[in-house]
Amino acid sequence: MRRNLMIALTALTLASALPAAAGAAAKEGKAQIVATVSFRTAPSTSSSVVRYLKPGESVALLEKTNDYWWKVRESGGRTGYVSSRSTYVKLISAPAEEADSGASANANAVIVSSVSFREAPSASGARIRYLKANEKVTVTAKVNSYWYAVTDSDGKAGYVSSSSSYIKLTGPIPDASSGGSSGGNAGTGSGGNGSSSGGSGSGSDSGTDTSGPGGTLDAAAKAEAVIEAGLKYLGTPYEYGSDRNTTTTFDCSDFVRQAFKDALGVTLPGDSASQGAYVRERSAVTTDWRQLKRGDLMFFMDYKGTSSSLYANKQPFTSKISHVGIYLGDGKILQTYSKTSGGVRIDSIAGKHWEYRFLFGGSAL
Repeated sequence: MRRNLMIALTALTLASALPAAAGAAAKEGKAQIVATVSFRTAPSTSSSVVRYLKPGESVALLEKTNDYWWKVRESGGRTGYVSSRSTYVKLISAPAEEADSGASANANAVIVSSVSFREAPSASGARIRYLKANEKVTVTAKVNSYWYAVTDSDGKAGYVSSSSSYIKLTGPIPDASSGGSSGGNAGTGSGGNGSSSGGSGSGSDSGTDTSGPGGTLDAAAKAEAVIEAGLKYLGTPYEYGSDRNTTTTFDCSDFVRQAFKDALGVTLPGDSASQGAYVRERSAVTTDWRQLKRGDLMFFMDYKGTSSSLYANKQPFTSKISHVGIYLGDGKILQTYSKTSGGVRIDSIAGKHWEYRFLFGGSAL
């Protein structure tokens, strides 16, 4: 009798667990690997590689961590992260979204591409965080041609670019008549990322000023647009002499060139030495990297080793330029330099060979 009771209880427990398991599985998406890609322990190019996923492998999509990474489960049952670029992963079905609740239930806009969520309607406003692609937000007002006042799903208030490259309206804006049209997509004014073209987004793909360095936006706004564009390529593989007509691989100067092209419609010279000359012709440069502004370009000499003494004889304006990157502020650089480093990534400068190799830097705007 006791044995039969135990069997019955076990069966009941298993039966009650089945719907939950089925529900969990239903939320997962599916994808297929189309090119060899790193399967990592965390959503960062600096994290450890568990193994390389091969073309033809299937993975379960658990969630889209941000614009650049999927959280996945591979066939062996291990959970990790892979690049979300279509170059590596073919989406078969996306993970099911959770039901809207709270503030997100009243949302009237959706984030199209990762964008800065700021405390003030200015490119110099403190960043609260990055809003992720597909996040739902509530636009409470159109501040001007460049900025929306929004509330995120947690009820936090702030400001985002009104560029249609970053946000899409799905409903009317309260009191929209006082701030311009609210129909269709947001206008192309980027609110610190570019200029307004009015209407429903007829400007460039990036929603930024395409008139080049002589455009009407200030340099800080353009620099933010370049950085936003560059960050979208995190994890893209490195290839020396990469094809300037594709974005599947980059070398250092190709990456910088693409970021400017995507963000501003500006085409920089195709190699780091020429880009260095371009910057020197257009702006005051500095040999102290700590004096650089966010978005400035940094130029470096050849790598000789990790000791500062190896670079004692460098000549900032006569040594050969062999590398370029984008300064992010706070002692960080956005760059790509080797296959083994994981492609486009963010590195610290101070106390590293980057500091010792640095020749000069300045604005390309």
